[in-house]
Amino acid sequence: MTRRFYALQRYGNLFWLKAVVMGESRDPRVVRLLVDTGSSYTVMPPKVLMEIGCDVSAPNRRVAIMAAGGMMQPPVVNVPFFNCLGQQVENFSVLALNLPFNPLVNGLLGMDFLKHCGATIQIRESKIILE
Repeated sequence: MTRRFYALQRYGNLFWLKAVVMGESRDPRVVRLLVDTGSSYTVMPPKVLMEIGCDVSAPNRRVAIMAAGGMMQPPVVNVPFFNCLGQQVENFSVLALNLPFNPLVNGLLGMDFLKHCGATIQIRESKIILE
């Protein structure tokens, strides 16, 4: 079994990394995602999703989530191409949701993706290991 190590960017107690998203237009977009083990879903702003050609006005479905402001039901859309931590996923479902402004990141990398690729986070070393 091959182990692969990926360095995380660190800002205080926050970890973030880069991912590439692409829509039908095939124009790749690099996004910065906060590694968020408290988020069940990967989240990106509707603006970013629309820029790569995803239709947030006609979502696949909506999911009920609890956020700081209470319950909400953001749309779920498929990103045709999602590449992060060396893992390429086609038609990856993400929540279209605006997050509080943060110049450091565009969205959240949630447990859906981290579980999918079998990630182990090493806090002290600021890295993710994939088995």
